[in-house]
Amino acid sequence: MVVRQIKTKRQNDIKKMLCSCDECKDINTLFISLQRIGKELQTDTKINQIVDFFSVVGNRERLIIINVLKDKDRCVCELETILDKSQPSISHHLRELEKLNLIRGWKKGKFTYYSLLKENFNQYLNQIKKELQFD
Repeated sequence: MVVRQIKTKRQNDIKKMLCSCDECKDINTLFISLQRIGKELQTDTKINQIVDFFSVVGNRERLIIINVLKDKDRCVCELETILDKSQPSISHHLRELEKLNLIRGWKKGKFTYYSLLKENFNQYLNQIKKELQFD
C-alpha cells in the first residue's frame, strides 16, 4: 500500500481549513495526529480484508453464485445455466470467490462442484459488523 505525502502547499491549505472548522491551538500537532490516523487506517489488515471481501462480493454474478450456493452445492454447468454465462466467465467468478476461501470446489466424475463455506462467509460478516458497528 502506497501512502502519499501531501505537498507543502496542500498541507498549508488543509491546515487553514482545519483551523477554521475547529479551534486549534497547535495546528501542526493536530495535522500530524490526523495524518497518523490516516496512515494507520490505510495499512490496517482488518480494513484491507473487508475491502477485499467487498471487492469480491460486490459483483452481481458473484452475489448470485453465493445466493445459489447457500441452499445447495452446484456444478459449474448448473451455474452456467442459472447465470446464463459461459464456462470461462463462471470460472473467473469462482476463482475470485475461492481466493477469499468463500467457496470450495471438488471433482465428482467429470464435473466440478462448488459449495459455499458458510462459516468463512459468516466470519467476514462478523468482522465487518465488529469493525463498522457504532456503540
